[in-house]
Amino acid sequence: MPAVIDVELAYRAPMDAEGVIAYLARRAIRGIEEIVDGAYRRSVRLARGAGILELAPGAGRVRARFQLDEAADEPLAVERSRALFDLDADPQAILDALHPDPLIGPLIRANPGRRVPGHVDPDEIAFRAVLGQQVSLGGAATLAGRLVADYGEPLRSPLGAVTHLFPTARALARADPERLPMPASRRRALIGLAEALDEGTVALGPTVDRTEARRRLLELPGIGPWTADYVALRALRDPDAFLPSDLGLRRALERLGLDGSPANAAKLAANWRPYRAYALMHLWATLAGQ
Repeated sequence: MPAVIDVELAYRAPMDAEGVIAYLARRAIRGIEEIVDGAYRRSVRLARGAGILELAPGAGRVRARFQLDEAADEPLAVERSRALFDLDADPQAILDALHPDPLIGPLIRANPGRRVPGHVDPDEIAFRAVLGQQVSLGGAATLAGRLVADYGEPLRSPLGAVTHLFPTARALARADPERLPMPASRRRALIGLAEALDEGTVALGPTVDRTEARRRLLELPGIGPWTADYVALRALRDPDAFLPSDLGLRRALERLGLDGSPANAAKLAANWRPYRAYALMHLWATLAGQ
């Protein structure tokens, strides 16, 4: 029987946990993620076994319930949950840096608790970034769901619609390209990334050298600046990550009456350092469905 553990996760207020859940819900992958009664639930691969995290807003805390193959994985489940919900951010420092800006200031004052959703597995985020190239959120989630069904590992103790772990880099590196339901160029990008991660020529995570990781990603076929910057945003936990060429960013700026070109976005964002990632999240939030 799996161990079921309830914990409360502290953070520096304010905290928009509902906003994080909404962001994750729009990108949820069948088989590994679901929303249940306002809580976000997903599978996670841990040191000693698999687990399922369930995270929900609480009174001054994020309420977490862990279903773990091995109870000894609880500290790692806490660490992954904190990274996923960006619970170690300092919202006051971010507010102090961004509130004077005429564009971002009103947005952050309206919701100073907005966070940058992180990850439970940096490799997974990189694969999802490749799947998300030039397709809608729904299209990327559908593609990822097919990969989970074909190459994911079934959970020993599934819960609700959470039945699998996301495929490992090794499993995707060995995948038959003809079975991958995507254009040939993206197949090559996905398998090339999987091989690099499996072989260790690319390493991801919050402790790696971000500049080196980005450089190595950009050396891979089919990995451009948008993909590398999205990985920096969510997998490398870079608070200054920014995606000047992002279509959603362009639409957000144009909706605000501004030039949304990558050049102008980069120029505007120079004033948002060292928290361009948080400014980006506030701009994305102005668009329904982002």
